[in-house]
Amino acid sequence: MELKKVIETRASVRKYTPEPVSLTDIKEMVRLASLAPSVNNYQPWQFIAITNKGLMNRMANAVREKIKSFPENKSKYAANVKKQVEFFATFFEDAPVLVALCMSEYETVLEKGVELTHDEVNQLRNSPDLQSAGACIQNLLLAAVDLGYGACWMSAPMMARKELEALLDITEPLKLVSFVAVGRPAKVVLPRDKKPIDEMFRIIA
Repeated sequence: MELKKVIETRASVRKYTPEPVSLTDIKEMVRLASLAPSVNNYQPWQFIAITNKGLMNRMANAVREKIKSFPENKSKYAANVKKQVEFFATFFEDAPVLVALCMSEYETVLEKGVELTHDEVNQLRNSPDLQSAGACIQNLLLAAVDLGYGACWMSAPMMARKELEALLDITEPLKLVSFVAVGRPAKVVLPRDKKPIDEMFRIIA
């Protein structure tokens, strides 16, 4: 598919058919994701593809328990809000495959020559490690569309990151960063409306 069409037709797909995603396609999506630019070309990522439904259910339950543990405020909408968030954080359990993105910390050139901590340099540079992760995730989402799948980037499950890392046996120096759920769309999902170019663009000549 032409790149422009892939970008314009991509949408967040959260409901899938039971059709499995072939290992060949999973590997191709991951390969293309890994070609994304990264800070200092560090390529800090590792990927885990999960298709085991029992494990997915345990992961979703861990996220549910974390959400339940959050104290509710006095809003009359509190219970409904938590229920809504629970869906957006756990629908991955019904996806044919869930790709976990893990990353290790990078060492910047600057911190080798100045008395600044890694966290201080990272803050000064607006978290280039997470910017790298975003580029990687976008590649994965577009690769999924190009191969005829639907996908959805998920940050909500990271509320239970420690519990998920334990279930996935992710240990230092790696940290779980994000999920991408992938499968054949259960229905046609159209892209949501986006802001017009003139509303978000200016040029300084």
